[in-house]
Amino acid sequence: MTQPLPPPTATTATGPTDAPALARIREVVARGSRFLITSHARPDGDSIGSQLAFALALDRLGKSWRVVNHDRVPLQFQPFPGADRVEVAATVSGAIDALFVMECGDLSRPGVAGLDAYQQAGCAIVNVDHHEGNTGYGTVNWFDGTAAACGEMVADIIDAIGVPLDREIATHLYLTVLTDTGTFRHGPITSRTFELCRRVAGTGVDVAGIWRQVYETATVGRLRLMGELFTRMRLEAGGRLAVLAMDEELLRATGANYDETDDLINMPLRSKDVEAVAMFKSVDGTGALRVSLRSRGEVDVREIARRYGGGGHKNAAGFTAPANDQPTRDRIVADVVATLGDARR
Repeated sequence: MTQPLPPPTATTATGPTDAPALARIREVVARGSRFLITSHARPDGDSIGSQLAFALALDRLGKSWRVVNHDRVPLQFQPFPGADRVEVAATVSGAIDALFVMECGDLSRPGVAGLDAYQQAGCAIVNVDHHEGNTGYGTVNWFDGTAAACGEMVADIIDAIGVPLDREIATHLYLTVLTDTGTFRHGPITSRTFELCRRVAGTGVDVAGIWRQVYETATVGRLRLMGELFTRMRLEAGGRLAVLAMDEELLRATGANYDETDDLINMPLRSKDVEAVAMFKSVDGTGALRVSLRSRGEVDVREIARRYGGGGHKNAAGFTAPANDQPTRDRIVADVVATLGDARR
């Protein structure tokens, strides 16, 4: 199926621009010619941008690559370079030299069958993640919780393999930072973040145009969805917590699609009174409940997500609850309310 390349001696590194991890990744890239790249199901801007920035860097080296995800590229990201080459598949096979997995805590997170077969065959697996709770499943494991986006780590990898940033690669790196920080509103934003943005701007990327493509290409269905969603919004904890709920029936009634819903959770935080948001999304046909949490300041929603098997950042986290019922929703709301109380102490 594949050849282990290089010999699978595990390397685990934690922290920004970690030299041992980058040296090992550089070795994997130098010795390989066929690469498979994947990320988590329901890809967001960070996962798409991280995968394609790295894939385009491999292009510059004359390497062969496939990006395979369980779900399609969201509509607003489809015009970006290389997005038309992303494969959507429930399973994957074929000979490769190395597997790169972006921002996935374990190898089941992409939702693509066949990845474990590469692991069992001794294939080199490079695990690049900035979310806490990573299980260290790779041959090379690089975790950096200080990165505002996985794209910051990918930028370091691209530098390490000797590929200069060009406009196409930089477009995707900016997409990762723009979306994963909620347009620079949350996450561990540091000077490293803005240094990457400086480099992106230096390539001639139209950063304002990227913002418009991501956030100002809504359908009328999205506008209708916003009206219904915020009309039904419930406030808890004296108005400090906004609770939003969405299901397939609401999407059908408004004519919106799932791709257009991700950033809606941030809107209640524009109120001076709202300090946290919980959004419940019913997963059609599964009975599961997708929960997204946002907050600001010292309100740590990541700890809540961890209790339910999820993760994320201090001010942006999420998880999937197996039961979609009112007691589960009430318990989650109570957890957020309790966290709001703790944040005021």
